Amino acid sequence: MQTLPTPSPNNTSDLTSPDSTVAAFETTIRRRKTRPVPVGNITIGGGHPVVVQSMINEDTMDVEGSVAGIRRLHEIGCEIVRVTVPSMAHAKSLAQIKQKLRETYQDVPLVADVHHNGMKIALEVAKHVDKVRINPGLYVFEKPKSDRNEYTEQEFQDIGTKIRQTLEPLVISLRDQNKAMRIGVNHGSLAERMLFTYGDTPEGMVESALEFIKICESLEFYNLVISLKASRVPVMLAAYRLMVHRMDELGMDYPLHLGVTEAGDGEYGRIKSTAGIGTLLADGIGDTLRVSLTEAPEKEIPVCYSILQALGLRKTMVEYVACPSCGRTLFNLEDVLREVREATHHLTGLDIAVMGCIVNGPGEMADADYGYVGKQPGFISLYRGREEIKKVPEDQGVAELINLIKADGRWMDP
Repeated sequence: MQTLPTPSPNNTSDLTSPDSTVAAFETTIRRRKTRPVPVGNITIGGGHPVVVQSMINEDTMDVEGSVAGIRRLHEIGCEIVRVTVPSMAHAKSLAQIKQKLRETYQDVPLVADVHHNGMKIALEVAKHVDKVRINPGLYVFEKPKSDRNEYTEQEFQDIGTKIRQTLEPLVISLRDQNKAMRIGVNHGSLAERMLFTYGDTPEGMVESALEFIKICESLEFYNLVISLKASRVPVMLAAYRLMVHRMDELGMDYPLHLGVTEAGDGEYGRIKSTAGIGTLLADGIGDTLRVSLTEAPEKEIPVCYSILQALGLRKTMVEYVACPSCGRTLFNLEDVLREVREATHHLTGLDIAVMGCIVNGPGEMADADYGYVGKQPGFISLYRGREEIKKVPEDQGVAELINLIKADGRWMDP
């Protein structure tokens, strides 16, 4: 397998130069430069904030249920919503869904998921949604032959010709409407000829995406977003890094949609998604993301924002800084942090520190807007930045913290 260098976060040169060495140790993530791709009233890439996506699990034929599901997601911060479109009837119902959203709520950016020989379906949904997602391994589906030993060069080219013929009408439709396409490769559904040629590898995923990208470019269509998802984090990381390397070689700057597919549920599903998505975002790679959990779609959105906030890429909620507790702690840190969080979690854009003793107090919380510090038994010292504002009895600490935030004009009612 070819060994490739890990790309630098924003297409800079290798880390041997002084400037590159300094950049590598910056505390702010330098995102890879990508072209802007419009999806309704949202833009992916082009320096815009990383976009949060999810997918409803209602049947698209259920117009009322789908509208309600889309609205629930959008109201809690999901900026682009995906729906599945397995048939022509489902595709046509999207017109009603879009209209109902406009009449009863607002025009939410929608993506249609099209699979399995989906040209006719894709052409219909292209009229009604803002982006169409296709899977190169399924868009022109070739049933595997159990007795196949190889693909001849002619067979490979013939399928490529068929792909172009099938893809071209959709590309032209999206191009002429200034809409977008996601070329969404999945590790588990690579086309048979890619498996024969490259094996079950990140290379096969990348070459599958590039084949479709080049067809789009030949038709002067560039509103493309690329994803290379896998259920195994190391495969997912390798595929995206290789994609960036190949795009850099080819002069491409398409934005990337990040995700660990089929991550599961609960704590491990969240950890797995964070390990994959967060690692790439920390390298400056990624313009939009979806955390795929086997749970209600609404459960995905907080995880997305937590990943982005932890990396300093978006600020959408309070950032809590708290020490892990030790023998110096002068109050029940776990209980107090919960009380502070319950009282202030609805605020946005603040950093609040809860520190158990003066050792971990002003120094460790220097970047926080407000601090709640155990300085002596039975009393709490409240800080604004590095400045101690007042000392209050412990049982009044949370209420006085709220009063301090209110006095600064930074409070809003839940």
